[in-house]
Amino acid sequence: MNQKYIFKTKQILLTVIIAAAGLSGCKKFLDVNENPNNPDSAAPNLLLPASQAAIGQVVGNAFQVYGNIWGQYWTQNPTSSQYRTIDQYNPAATAFDRPWLVLYRNALINADLIIKSNAPNLEYTKGIAYLMKAYAFQVTTDAFGDVPVKEALQGNAFPAPKYDAQSVVYDSIFNYIDRGMALVSGSSPLSPGAQDILFQGNMDNWKAFANTLKLKAYLRLAYVDAGKAEAGIKALYATKPTFLTIDASIKYLSTGGNENPLHNEMIALSRTQNIVASSTAVGAFDANNDPRVAKFYDLLPTSVENKTERSILQGTYNGNTGKTVSPPSPLVGGRANNSASATAPVKFISAAESYFLQAEAVARGWTNGTGAVATLYAQGIQASFTATGAGDATTYIATAPAGAAALVGNTEAQIKAIITQKYFAMCGFQGFEAWTEWRRTGYPTFFVQSAASTIGAGRMPLRMAYPSTEATSNASFPGSVPVYTPVWWDKKHQ
Repeated sequence: MNQKYIFKTKQILLTVIIAAAGLSGCKKFLDVNENPNNPDSAAPNLLLPASQAAIGQVVGNAFQVYGNIWGQYWTQNPTSSQYRTIDQYNPAATAFDRPWLVLYRNALINADLIIKSNAPNLEYTKGIAYLMKAYAFQVTTDAFGDVPVKEALQGNAFPAPKYDAQSVVYDSIFNYIDRGMALVSGSSPLSPGAQDILFQGNMDNWKAFANTLKLKAYLRLAYVDAGKAEAGIKALYATKPTFLTIDASIKYLSTGGNENPLHNEMIALSRTQNIVASSTAVGAFDANNDPRVAKFYDLLPTSVENKTERSILQGTYNGNTGKTVSPPSPLVGGRANNSASATAPVKFISAAESYFLQAEAVARGWTNGTGAVATLYAQGIQASFTATGAGDATTYIATAPAGAAALVGNTEAQIKAIITQKYFAMCGFQGFEAWTEWRRTGYPTFFVQSAASTIGAGRMPLRMAYPSTEATSNASFPGSVPVYTPVWWDKKHQ
């Protein structure tokens, strides 16, 4: 395909959503036989929103569904069937064809074309493109493990790109962040402005994004290479970095095809409510008298006579046939028949996540004495309360078992408290990241195996399966890996 991406800014989201529609199952919109390694010709100054929107499409749709189900915020609705194989931990490899293709062909190649462009005055745009490239590669490798990097995105030069070890991918991620940071910290006569659909060309926000992304990437290595993680974070803090205090997110509209990508799929699926509240998350919220539970879910009163439930145990859709269960709320884009779901944002990095990342770095003693764990922990909780409209978190922090009382003991105990609160904050909005943090840290500790699991007792999903298109079209394909096999940085499940 040699299509030019020349769109008006307001058309970018519509075009990407239509081009990538049905990431979880529909096939008619996207030709998966196209080589994801083969770049299009393009107008480079217009590719940035297409790259950003493509990442939002994957993170906000397919990976949102997998993350929220495998992160046990959501489970399959007993009255429908769309995501049963996800609750069974048994998705087909074909389910990952489109997310892989959109990440490589739309998100990564478009970013790479910007970087390689000879057009003048693109310094800021190229800096953002490097950061999008780093972000997209981290999402991809965290999902699948080893992935092509060195030979990727080069078209006919490497038609069958080799897979790089995940440690090598992470080295590339750090390199892209550094290159991006250098460019967004410099000067340029031209700002991307509205073409940047995350921050509208605000370079201060992009510098904070780069620092926050780098902190997140180094913390991902905390259990597999603590020395490298510590050195990287100490070097980062030596620069006196700023971190995100606002969400890095794409905001969607209620019309024109620019809807939240999960809601957009729900529309394509005739507004069927396929996801409902899992008792794993709802029970944990209730145990802390957490007001956010009523923000993340449209709660129904439990009634045996009316066959309604606030939540059901993970994967028990067969045992609850005919029951109506509380769905996710429009706030997170999860309510199929409520059009308010259309405007739910897709969060690349949230403000709450930023504070919790900083809190963990301080707890580990890796910040050169900068910051206080308790303060950053409380700021993370308050950021989540503010984002959900739950009000002042002061009483919750003081009284909830998972509040300030949990932030005691040794370093690992503090990290458990921090990641558990990060889990609560990410409900619905950042399912993939919450599941990834559980894989990395083992927290929260209240996960259960889905009752519908087909992968054997005690096993949990620890990665996504390589797409079938790689097996059939890439001669360098390394072979399929079971979903219960941990990725490189996941030392808690080895």
